[in-house]
Amino acid sequence: MKYQKPCIAGGTPTRKKFLSFSPPSIGQEEINEVIATLKGGWITTGPRVQKFEQNIANYIDCKYTVALSSCTAGLFLSMIALDLKKGDEVITTPYTFAATANVILHCGAIPVFADIEPNTLNIDPEKIENKITDKTKGIIPVHFGGRPCDMDRINEIAQKYNLWIIDDAAHAIGTKYKDKFIGTTSDITSFSFHAVKNLTTAEGGMISTNNKEWADFIKIMSIHGMSKDAWQKGKSWYYEILYPGYKCNMTDIQAAIGIHQLDKLERFIIQRENCAGIYDNSFSSLDEIEILSPCTIGRNTFHLYVIKLKLENLTINRDKFIQAMIAENIQVNVHYIPVHLHPYYQNYLHHKQGELPIAEDTYQRVISLPIYPAMSEKDICDVVNAVKKISYHYRK
Repeated sequence: MKYQKPCIAGGTPTRKKFLSFSPPSIGQEEINEVIATLKGGWITTGPRVQKFEQNIANYIDCKYTVALSSCTAGLFLSMIALDLKKGDEVITTPYTFAATANVILHCGAIPVFADIEPNTLNIDPEKIENKITDKTKGIIPVHFGGRPCDMDRINEIAQKYNLWIIDDAAHAIGTKYKDKFIGTTSDITSFSFHAVKNLTTAEGGMISTNNKEWADFIKIMSIHGMSKDAWQKGKSWYYEILYPGYKCNMTDIQAAIGIHQLDKLERFIIQRENCAGIYDNSFSSLDEIEILSPCTIGRNTFHLYVIKLKLENLTINRDKFIQAMIAENIQVNVHYIPVHLHPYYQNYLHHKQGELPIAEDTYQRVISLPIYPAMSEKDICDVVNAVKKISYHYRK
């Protein structure tokens, strides 16, 4: 097929109407539940939060869940529950949103970065072991884009060195490692229900664990360290402050959305898989584009769909490619700027460019394409055609 010039080079844009990157898929069920919550007179943590927690626990087959204000809060409180102290070290990936590493610093500990696998963008288990010292207390894998990490290998390393594992599953609700849901393959898991995630509560998160002591502690710490939350306290005025806690609870308004989002999650995942399949088939033969390898160790829920540009075959760089996509009226994104390249981490933690070559090279090449349940076949084809149009025009 012969393609026209891209819009940025004087051609006609692929679309007339701008295609958003990742809008939430909210239906009438969620709207009705929020209205019922507002009319019911109880809008903060209450019966809908409890129902949502139990529904998630049932879905992933986990004993205990605690709904929170964010995945970040879940990671932070989990590390407190696991007794992370000042000066301790935690190994994680540089290829993540900065919150993963920031919360380690909030505990007074030090994030230590292990490089990634180029074909999955997940932390490379073989790089983890090289980073372990006598100060290492735990590992935080990130299931990038909804693709599971190699949890058997990571658990093997953790057991060998007596380390805990907290999963950053911000992208991974519904993801499976082999036949187990992420949320059941580590000590504690933290999920995100941010607006762009596969399951949204607008903002919000949840931890899962099979350890009752940790779950109870995180629940108490999320409500100022109180022995009772407001819903429980309504039955008796008396409460006690057991710890100097935080304010990280989820509201019933948020849970009202999540209850119905969870009912739709499997359908959402299938729609994302279908979109990813079309992308894979369309880009696999392009000399200018590299797609990530198929997931062979579980289920990828495709929170993100990432392509890597073969810059050696193009006359433009990644940033110019993005400008060209936007000119075609298609929003794209970049996931992520490696954490160690951010100014704080370079100025205060003395990280330098060149430390983590695979993450750094990947960052220069990646583009995240739109992928969400409401995309029509035409929307997906428009993305494919825009990528091909730009690739053909700027190929060497």
